[in-house]
Amino acid sequence: MTDAAIVLNETIHQATRLRIMTLLVGQPETDRLAYGFIQRTLGLTGGNLTIHLRKLEDADYLVLTKEFVGAKPRTWVQATQAGRRAFAEYLANLERALNGQLHR
Repeated sequence: MTDAAIVLNETIHQATRLRIMTLLVGQPETDRLAYGFIQRTLGLTGGNLTIHLRKLEDADYLVLTKEFVGAKPRTWVQATQAGRRAFAEYLANLERALNGQLHR
């Protein structure tokens, strides 16, 4: 075990953004989710979800795409490779932190 400080990614660590990334990365059957699905699943308002998606998008952790389904617009959210990599690193660092605490 190393004495190096464990740093958790602050962009992902925020509770709502962690829930969003967990939902996006944890869906093995699809690589993108509808904005409305994320909103309903996490119980967020549209404004709150948009703010957190924008922060993750600014960090290049996800992309938003829009398309029409019939006459209705639909927004899709997809984790990028950088986002998946940052999420995996976040989980590894969290696991290291927890293991360090459990083995003291």
